[in-house]
Amino acid sequence: MAPDVQHFYHESSGTLSYVVSDAETGVAAIIDPVLGFSVVSGRTDTSQADAIIEFVTSRGLNIDWILETHAHADHLSAAQFLKEKLGGSVAIGQGIKAVQAEFGALFNLQAPFAPDGHQFDHLFADKEEFSIGNLSCRVMHTPGHTNDSVTYVVGASAFVGDTIFMTDFGTARCDFPGGDAGLLYDSIQELFALGDETLLYLCHDYPPAGRSLRYRTTVREQKESNIHVGGDAQRDDFVELRTLRDAKLSLPALILPSIQVNIQAGHLPDAEDNQVAYLKIPLDSL
Repeated sequence: MAPDVQHFYHESSGTLSYVVSDAETGVAAIIDPVLGFSVVSGRTDTSQADAIIEFVTSRGLNIDWILETHAHADHLSAAQFLKEKLGGSVAIGQGIKAVQAEFGALFNLQAPFAPDGHQFDHLFADKEEFSIGNLSCRVMHTPGHTNDSVTYVVGASAFVGDTIFMTDFGTARCDFPGGDAGLLYDSIQELFALGDETLLYLCHDYPPAGRSLRYRTTVREQKESNIHVGGDAQRDDFVELRTLRDAKLSLPALILPSIQVNIQAGHLPDAEDNQVAYLKIPLDSL
């Protein structure tokens, strides 16, 4: 049974979010929702999440899951905002604990923070199965970009996070803590093994001039045409290419606010005694 899929595009971060639903039961999941954030003003923006809420309520859908493919470094998660409005369990892969340990130390996060994943409602194991209504789903750990990256396989569709992009943009960077270009290559080969007709739903698209936005591709298209792993691209060559390319990349503009929120399942910091909440900016650390 094929899921109903609606995409939402957050232009400023190039992020694609999804509502994945079962037409028979009206049960749905939200994948990788965005909370807008201005690093200049420090203000959050719920317009993207509001659009998801409007879509879900207008169709009478019931949210069972709010799924993160990994702890994103380029946008804040709207998971908690959407959970408050729509319900659902916030989930991510078990690898989040390693990411929390790394960045919890960087931000000097104190108790009750602990790098044990308890901030999420559920941590998925590799190959774990779950359901969205009558839709059978399973989780694939697909590390490389980050060590908490997962892919959600729903029938013949796979929601791949940042593992792979459109064929003209290639693949995800691997220079964040826990990143590994060799593991990314291996993860992509596992995606390719899903079968040529499998639909791959991307978490990002950065269309060049002259190309319209795309949010979906196929394994066949990626195997044939991806500029980094298509054709007969070999593992060692990919690792060299990815390493050289990553060394030239700037950090995402929102990495510091994003990571400290996203490793806590989208929970914003508590307000201090002046009723204002604060995010930390570590100096000379990244």
